[in-house]
Amino acid sequence: MVAAELPDASAGFRPHRVVVLALDGLLPFELGIPHRIFGRPRDGRGRPLYEVITCSVRPPGPVETDADFAVHVAHGPEALATADTVVVPASYELGPVYERGELTGELAAALARVRPGTRLASICTGVYVLAAAGHLDGRPATTHWADAERLQRLFPRIAVDPDVLFVDDGDVLTSAGVAAGIDLCLHMVRRDHGAAVANEVARRTVVPPHRDGGQAQYIERPVPDPRQSSTSGARAWALGRLDEPIQLRDMAAREAMSVRTFTRRFREEVGVSPGQWLVQQRVERARYLLETTDLSVDRVARDAGFGTAQSMRQHLQAALGVTPTAYRRTFRTAGRPRATASAGG
Repeated sequence: MVAAELPDASAGFRPHRVVVLALDGLLPFELGIPHRIFGRPRDGRGRPLYEVITCSVRPPGPVETDADFAVHVAHGPEALATADTVVVPASYELGPVYERGELTGELAAALARVRPGTRLASICTGVYVLAAAGHLDGRPATTHWADAERLQRLFPRIAVDPDVLFVDDGDVLTSAGVAAGIDLCLHMVRRDHGAAVANEVARRTVVPPHRDGGQAQYIERPVPDPRQSSTSGARAWALGRLDEPIQLRDMAAREAMSVRTFTRRFREEVGVSPGQWLVQQRVERARYLLETTDLSVDRVARDAGFGTAQSMRQHLQAALGVTPTAYRRTFRTAGRPRATASAGG
């Protein structure tokens, strides 16, 4: 999905406020993900696009983690009333929320402060909080693959997908565990401000700029067996020539594999087929060019490897729900440098 039109600059600047709800038993790594990802983006004038604060369900004070230390949280539940987005990271001490799907009185009172229309997101088992609060009834959602069956059993009205990295259902988003939380937060930045901003955050964080939400959670071979050939060289080769026709047999030949072996190993390492991966990379390339250049839609289609504007339009519509022109209009952020078409383009 793509965010609505950016507000007019004359209306005044206010960063989007992300409030992270810290619950006892939280995982420190996952608590830090929203701060790391949302704390990076800047507009063309260097102003932070997000303000990130952490709150507890209690008055300011310590919150226990699953490690041998606590964290001091400076805000109480009243901060939830100020949020544009609320993120609930994982916790290992959810008590009745995890055991029976019921909110504690303290947690229910805190969540009641969240304004209608606030975007909600969860990382890993934080999904149980959103589910127990009724925000996921009749909706698709995901969590860590090891918890998916239990989540479905406890909340039968949720359409749990155990295989994907994250689910974007508009105003409610859920993710699998740990690294998928990074993918989800980058996805929200991309949705809010476009691929160029999200890619810059990813570069500074030294993580992959984009893993599609529909990618498999469990990848059989995330780290290639050193005794066997990897498909990484073929992926790098393809990324360097997205504007050219790329055949599966050509990618397989780069790794001296049969097409069948290459396809199997590619899916084991990446989580999607080579064809799906190529489309994802070309969509990302098209998004970047639409945001940061004045190239015509026809030229963007050629440079991204779609060949024709009609083909690109179909793929962007399927992936983002908008046309190339609408996407460009939404994410033309003031002050961002743009390249221009050459005389021959």
